[in-house]
Amino acid sequence: MRVLLIDDDARLAELLVGYLQPQGVALVHAGGGQAGLAQLQGGGFDAVLLDVMMPGMDGLAVLRKLRDAGHRVPVIMLTARGDEADRVVGLELGADDYVAKPFSPRELLARLRAVLRRARPGRKPLSAAPTLRAGDLRMDRISRRAWLRDTELVLTPKAMLLLDYLITHPDELMSRDRLLEVLWGFDFPVGTRAVDNRIAELRRALGDDPARPAWIATIPGQGYRFVARVDDLR
Repeated sequence: MRVLLIDDDARLAELLVGYLQPQGVALVHAGGGQAGLAQLQGGGFDAVLLDVMMPGMDGLAVLRKLRDAGHRVPVIMLTARGDEADRVVGLELGADDYVAKPFSPRELLARLRAVLRRARPGRKPLSAAPTLRAGDLRMDRISRRAWLRDTELVLTPKAMLLLDYLITHPDELMSRDRLLEVLWGFDFPVGTRAVDNRIAELRRALGDDPARPAWIATIPGQGYRFVARVDDLR
């Protein structure tokens, strides 16, 4: 696995090289947005780790340029904890996932492997698709609207964000803590029960039976998994 880290934190780069190299990951470091884009022009990277907060060109601007130019390389954003705006905008721009700082290198490696499992050669990642379909469910990720057959779903903003994250990460086990971070950030004073409530809201809207799920399965003691096949509509 060859990964590009775009981050102005040289110490973080040194630590990640030390951890990831023995795991079979060759990490190349670019200290800023422009330097990262220059590295990507040569290709050859399996994934990109992209910091949001950088001087000059920030991570969101880099991601926008990447996706506008048609680059399909998977991107994991590195964000500050609790910064919901960065998480939401990054996912809307086509980030495949994000990890909040400070993070565990082991968790980061797991996320890298997960995005590469989802990557489809020659096709845009699901996170870069404006419209997705899973069975009778269709979601417009730009307008944040979803329809089941011909009926538009009425969902709270958090439930819609949850649906967006699940549908772009099909067949991937999602722990409650991970979904809590996606929806609120760990700095927000809510418990994992809030995640269960949003899952229940989605299931009611979809008419999904937890005993025989067509979309969202509960994995006892672990979390949830979006089980329907997902296709991008272009």
